[in-house]
Order: sequence, then C-alpha cells, then structure tokens
Amino acid sequence: MTTTTVTPLRLDDLHASLADPLLDAMTFLNEVTERYPDALSFAPGRPHEGSFEPEDVHTYLDTYLAHLAERGLSGGAVRTALFQYGPTKGIVADLVARTLANDEGLDVAPEALVLTVGAQEGMLLVLRALCATPEDVLLVSSPCYVGVTGAARLLDLATVPVPEGPGGGPDPDAVHEAARAVRASGRRPRALYVVPDFANPSGTSMPVAARAGLLATAAEEGLLVIEDNPYGFFAREEGARPTLKALDGNRGRVVYLGSFAKTCFPGARLGYVVADQPVVAPDGRTTLLADELAKLKSMTTVNTPALSQAVIGGMLLRHDCRLRAANAPARTHYAANLAVLLRELERHFPAAERERLGVSWNEPAGGFFAVLEVPFTADGAAMERCARDHGVLWTPMAPFYPAGGGERRLRLSISALSGPRIEQGVTRLAAFIRSARDRAAAG
Repeated sequence: MTTTTVTPLRLDDLHASLADPLLDAMTFLNEVTERYPDALSFAPGRPHEGSFEPEDVHTYLDTYLAHLAERGLSGGAVRTALFQYGPTKGIVADLVARTLANDEGLDVAPEALVLTVGAQEGMLLVLRALCATPEDVLLVSSPCYVGVTGAARLLDLATVPVPEGPGGGPDPDAVHEAARAVRASGRRPRALYVVPDFANPSGTSMPVAARAGLLATAAEEGLLVIEDNPYGFFAREEGARPTLKALDGNRGRVVYLGSFAKTCFPGARLGYVVADQPVVAPDGRTTLLADELAKLKSMTTVNTPALSQAVIGGMLLRHDCRLRAANAPARTHYAANLAVLLRELERHFPAAERERLGVSWNEPAGGFFAVLEVPFTADGAAMERCARDHGVLWTPMAPFYPAGGGERRLRLSISALSGPRIEQGVTRLAAFIRSARDRAAAG
C-alpha cells in the first residue's frame, strides 16, 4: 500500500494578515464561548431575539411577492427575480431608498445604492475602491470596530488611529493632526471611518455640533468620510440625531454604510452602501461611485442573494418603509437593559469603592455597549478565568485599539440579555474584578 505524504503549507508563505492577532480575536472569543456554554455572556453584540418568529419569514416573503405582482411582473419574471442571478447592485434599492427618506431624511436615488452581503462586504468594497495605491491611508477612530481594521488588513491598506474626543467620536483637531502627519510622510490621507452613533466598541456618540465640525475638518483635509450606522435607532431617549450623510447634504463628502442586521435580523446578511459621488473617467464619461463598487462586487460575491433581499424587502413593506417606528420596542428594550447595567455597576461599585479599586465606566446615551476600566490586564487569559471561575464572559478592548492601548478595559454588551440576567452578570463580574485586582496586587 502506497502512502502519500502531504506537504504542509507554510504560514509565512500565505498572506501576512493570517498571522495577525487581529484576525484571531473574534475566533478566540467564539471558542471560549463554546467552551463555557453555561457562562452568562456580555460578549456578543447581536440583537435581542425576543421578537424573532420563524413564521414571519414566510410572511415577509409573501409580502414581497405580492409587491412584485402589484408592479405587474409576470410569473416568469418573478421566478427569474428570486431564483436567478440578479442585478449586482440589488433588487430592493427602491425600498431601501424610501426607508432612508422616512427614517433619516436622506434623499437617495435608488441607483446610488449597492445592496451588499452585510455591511462588512460594503466596507471591503468601499476601501478597495477608494484606496488606489500603497500611499493611500485610512484614518479610523480609536478605539475602532475590528471589522474595518480587519478589512483594511486583508487589503494591505495602512490605517492611522485618531483618538476619540471627550464628547465622543474622533476629535476634529486630532483628525487635522493625523491627516497632516500622513501627508508629511509622503502618503495621502484618503478617508476617515467613523460610527457617530453608539459606536462599537466604546458606545460613544458624537454631539451634533461635533458632527458639523468633523465634516468641516474632512473638507479642509480633502478626506472622504465613511459613515457606518448600525445602531442609530437605539438611543436611550426618543429622538433622532442627524446622520453625517444628512448633514453633508449634496456635497458628496460622505459614503454611508447601512445594515439590516440590528434593525431587522442578522441572519439575512443584508447591508447596503449609499455611494452617490460622481466619478469622472479619463474620457469624460461620468458614473456614480455605486456603479464602480458594483464592478468590484461582481468579482467577489457576484450579487447579493435575492431571497435575503426579498425577505427584508417584505419586512420593509410590512412596516411602510419605516424601520425607526418598527424598532421602537427594541429601542425600549435596549434602553432598559443599559439602564440596568449602569444601575448595577453603581450598586456594586459606589463612588468610594470605585476610587479604591480603580474601576470606572462610561455612560452611553444608547446602543448595545459600555466600557469598563479595571485594575488589571483584561486580556483573553483574564476573560477565560472569569468564564471558568465566575461564569461570566465579556470582550477585551485591546484588539479595538489599532496602535495599542485599552489593555485595562473591557466591553460589556447588553443587547442579547434580559434585565435579570444583567443583574446576575454584574454580580458575578464584580466578584471577579475584586479577585483579579487582588491577584494583580499580589504580583
């Protein structure tokens, strides 16, 4: 019998991103979660499942099919729309445009939209299109969502962190400084990525005046702004803040990333990009940036699954293309959960105790996340001890800092839990923090 020896591939012969710890961060978290399935978890940033009903999927699909029939599509045309490869830019752009007008006051032409496989694909497409040479640099808020820094790493794009200001979001003066430093190094600061509302991971939001200031800074420095807005509906208090895209008007400074993962459900894996910037070719021909993104998409995912678009399209129709109103119960749930978290942290760590232990936290105005400062290194090993010995999980913050930092911070997500579970989780977490602090003090 002949045996065949398989020659292994060398990791250092593969793309360098595969050896980057950044790409290991979420894998490690998933593995720890599987090893401790009974641990109460503040780790996942997924939406609450209380309103998810499997039979609704059929309802939404039937609603969209009825919509196609009302538009006069024949049975054959409907079959083609659902079962065949579809237009690269998507089949529900008109419904998304109507929803953006109702919810955000954005006047968006359907042809300026690209429907994507989640917002993550949108990030990849936008970064690939905007950054043309190795000298192009992406500025990112710090701390920053690892999805965008990870996407930049896959594309070999350099990122430069811009620290959050005291009010939330990247500080305009720091944006000026970072852009000018990049330019002085012979490179081009191309774009700035920012989550203005209840950012992942910090939970911070930009005041309206700061948004206007950031747009002015971007214009002065020749930067495009990539605005990511998955959490904007989930303020603790009712009322909407204007998006950067809305504040920018028709100036074309902002490329807008949207997602239905939090406002509808993540299993559909549906996102979109609003890219209405004109693009002029050498021969004078003018297209939209959305058309150029579609070229890239055609060589990656080809098109976004029609069934996912149809289900979300039906969901939009069922709610009269008004997702903000449809998400009012979810907003109330997340606001109540965040209030419980902050109340329980205050109860377990009153002011004198906080000062003695070296514990502090922020108080986000909405969203899914809060950040806790602790008196020990909050790394993967600490998180695993916490899961094993105290039955609670959280997310280390260090991977969210592109240039280092955050070693004594951890992220707490309240989105997938109930109020009583949050109370129980903070009790367990407080016990762990005290034990970890004693362990650190003992050396």
